[in-house]
Amino acid sequence: MLFDAVLFDCDGVLVDSEPITNGVLRDMLHEAGWVLSQAECEHIFIGKAVRDERARIERETGRPLTEDWMRAFYARRDQRLRAELQAMAGALQAVAASHRHTQGRIACASGADRPKVVMQIEMAGMSPYFEDRIFSGHDLPRSKPHPDVYLAAATHLRVDPTRCLVIEDTATGARAGLAAGATVWGYCPAGHGRAFDGLPVARVFRHMDELAGALGG
Repeated sequence: MLFDAVLFDCDGVLVDSEPITNGVLRDMLHEAGWVLSQAECEHIFIGKAVRDERARIERETGRPLTEDWMRAFYARRDQRLRAELQAMAGALQAVAASHRHTQGRIACASGADRPKVVMQIEMAGMSPYFEDRIFSGHDLPRSKPHPDVYLAAATHLRVDPTRCLVIEDTATGARAGLAAGATVWGYCPAGHGRAFDGLPVARVFRHMDELAGALGG
């Protein structure tokens, strides 16, 4: 199958950042009075910006979600990411294959803040493939599950969204890609694929080498 562009989510797709980020978030929420297990924290927050759950955080902690708290979270998160972040297995090869397949028309479209995404792509050695084609839902009126970040990426690439392949690992992100009109493939390294139940994703795959192979890598 031929696509004119490939649009990647970042966290959980290109880099294995979710356990790190959610570990820091769980610790800080615990310190604020909301006790969660790691699994509970990931279930609530993966695929979303922390601010998307502002009302729940404030209700559970009894405290306002302040800009100072968010800055402290970003600082602790980034420190851990710089020390521990790894690329997803095979992701660099899949990005390279996508770059060849589309003659350079690839982008990263994330719900995370842009400085974090840029840092992670640099750490994973993928910057030469993405260059300035990095988009954040924080910079747009609406983040995922709304399609804005994928539409922005497709517009920048001058590609019809219906000719784009979106690679996502969460239901929230998959809904964003589908709402944009793109073909969505669900990446599920754990193998169960239940995150995409009820969603018309075109394919669920476990290993990044499957993506590279499908695109001629």
